[in-house]
Amino acid sequence: MFSKPNKSVTANMRPEGLEAPARKPIPFSLIAETVTLEGDLSSNGDVQIDGAVRGDLKVTHLSVGETGQIEGSISAETAEIRGLVVGAITAKTIRLHASAKVEGDLTHLQLSIDSGAQFIGRSIQLTPSAPAEGSVAPAAAE
Repeated sequence: MFSKPNKSVTANMRPEGLEAPARKPIPFSLIAETVTLEGDLSSNGDVQIDGAVRGDLKVTHLSVGETGQIEGSISAETAEIRGLVVGAITAKTIRLHASAKVEGDLTHLQLSIDSGAQFIGRSIQLTPSAPAEGSVAPAAAE
């Protein structure tokens, strides 16, 4: 009744090809409206800025709320701006919402600027990655 289970039975309980569950997703980080951060910020996850940051940011996904203020450069996969940014933004996708005020250059693959957004700077569109040098293209069949 309370004997140990047969090892071969428990080892076979997991279907073939099924791996252990993936790691827990990283929760987003919040800099609240009442917080001022002086210094660089780095994160592999999502970051919401509703307060003030004086420093450079390197994050995966950035969202700057209407009360958010950033003085420094931003590097991200995606950047959604609703507040004030003074500094360069480099991201694959940048969206400036109607309440956004940005002073600095935008380097991007995709850029969206809503009506009402204020932007002073240059827009520099990146080109999708070209094949690596030295790679050989397949020969055409003759």
